[in-house]
Amino acid sequence: MIFTAAHLEGIRSGAVTLAFRRWDRPRVRAGSSQRTAVGVIAFDVVEEIAPSEVTDADAEAAGFPSAEKMLAFVDKKAHGPILYRIALRYGGADPRQALRENAELSVAELEKLRRRLARMDANGAWTEATLRLIGERPAVVSTELAEAMSMERQPFKIRVRRLKELGLTESLEVGYRLSPRGRRVLETLFADGAGA
Repeated sequence: MIFTAAHLEGIRSGAVTLAFRRWDRPRVRAGSSQRTAVGVIAFDVVEEIAPSEVTDADAEAAGFPSAEKMLAFVDKKAHGPILYRIALRYGGADPRQALRENAELSVAELEKLRRRLARMDANGAWTEATLRLIGERPAVVSTELAEAMSMERQPFKIRVRRLKELGLTESLEVGYRLSPRGRRVLETLFADGAGA
């Protein structure tokens, strides 16, 4: 789900506890979660609701001044005919944040990362070159980084996202940078360009 910055802050503070969306089918399910810029959002209940059932109190819990304004917003962003009410809450910080900061890696952890990166490189080595590029060119727009790798932007971003899942990179407002963990991996596993 896409949220405005104001709604994300409201979810983090606990002021926003509901969201409404028009979909053809549920796009999230109860018990699932989503990582966002402010942390993890947990979805507790996803249910169909008639527009006439939405109250002003519901709208306020979704960060809107009235049901009318909330429904107008939802209708403008509709991706289907069915209105859903989603009960949600802040689920805590993004676990990748703590992972990124952890540069004190044991021999076993480094070996596990080495094997994981080797699997990612199985159809053509790219992890070391991507980490080195981001390390050398932090805060550079992804289009330029992709060009430097002779790639289209979207496939490049997918690769960076895979490295981010391992806590090796982090997104900036523009571009990326290596995390402390990513710098440690680059210095240790790829020392002298040895490869994973």
